[in-house]
Amino acid sequence: MESNIFHLQYAIDTFYFLVCGALVMWMAAGFAMLESGLVRAKNTTEILTKNVALFAVASIMYLVCGYAIMYDGSLLLAGIESTDPAAVLGDYAAREDGFEGGSIYSGAADFFFQVVFVATAMSIVSGAVAERMKLWAFLAFAVVMTGVIYPLEGSWTWGGKDVFGLYNLGDLGFSDFAGSGIVHMAGAAAALAGVILLGARKGKYGPNGEIRAIPGANLPLAALGTFILWMGWFGFNGGSVLKLGDIASANSVAMVFLNTNAAAAGGAIAALITGRLLFGKADLTMLLNGAIAGLVVITAEPSTPSALVATLWGGLGGIAVVFSILFLDKLRIDDPVGAISAHGVCGFIGLMLVPVTNSGSTFSGQLIGAVTIFAWVFLASLLVWGIIKAVMGIRVSQEEEYEGVDLSECGMEAYPEFVTGK
Repeated sequence: MESNIFHLQYAIDTFYFLVCGALVMWMAAGFAMLESGLVRAKNTTEILTKNVALFAVASIMYLVCGYAIMYDGSLLLAGIESTDPAAVLGDYAAREDGFEGGSIYSGAADFFFQVVFVATAMSIVSGAVAERMKLWAFLAFAVVMTGVIYPLEGSWTWGGKDVFGLYNLGDLGFSDFAGSGIVHMAGAAAALAGVILLGARKGKYGPNGEIRAIPGANLPLAALGTFILWMGWFGFNGGSVLKLGDIASANSVAMVFLNTNAAAAGGAIAALITGRLLFGKADLTMLLNGAIAGLVVITAEPSTPSALVATLWGGLGGIAVVFSILFLDKLRIDDPVGAISAHGVCGFIGLMLVPVTNSGSTFSGQLIGAVTIFAWVFLASLLVWGIIKAVMGIRVSQEEEYEGVDLSECGMEAYPEFVTGK
């Protein structure tokens, strides 16, 4: 009888992991729609190409070496497909808390859930460097980011390894439930390094400090993309509970879903109100970024706050993302979709809020963890971007940027029946 129960729990937890992974994979579509809606029509095909290709690159590189680096596995996932039922039952028998003990699930399911997180981190980079980066330079960076840079910092956090043998973040009280820092801030750090070397889009900033808005071509797509991300985030945070098959875990999953939604709502409304107070209008793009900001903030710890606290934390992210976008513009850091603000600034805020409700973490541990993640990803990315720039260049020509990278990089337009403004 007990054996049958463990069989069922294994099946439930493995299937739950796979479904949540599929939800996170669907976030790739969200990023693609959001970014294609916020860029100009002449750059739509290229941004879509980047998003589909980066997901494929991430899937291959994490399979080849990324997973092995992060979790001391075998290159090319050797042996991950072999799961002996007797060995699994032995794991259950050895588990101290029996049915309510730690999660046990298929190794292949674990890889699938992890690989979609890698792709998410790389998707953040895509929007920030949009409209002026060479496609193949971007994909070359994606190979290194998903195969080495992300897996190494992941090994220091979720993998539990020492940071270059110097210190252990877990021992310092660092906690990041689903990746506010490990995934989102890391992606933003890589994006920031690329944007600094790439420079702003032509016409974005005037000679006397003017900041010129460059409207996106398709706000309905941007709104759709945000809803897809919002939906996918339930898998992102909910799957990170790692288990469903007992009462305590099921309740934890339900609370994580509740708080994830509450934080997104709080971020959206806070950004909408902030935009109204600053600009006198309801700014849709700020509303969309506010929802994402709330989601990023709660990702660091969605299981311990109350629903009200989660809403307030999301609201803090929604306010922060508006001011961060405006501040980066003053610094002439051109981010067409607000990715660095929504994922970087709000990722850091999320990390620093964890100890408020999670007694197992410390503010010093969170700060050290945040600095470690940002410093490694930013500096490593800066080096890789610099090498790519020296070898093949990272920016298209002025003429290609003016005509649109759809034609120069992909040879086709997303909206060929319309005359696109330059």
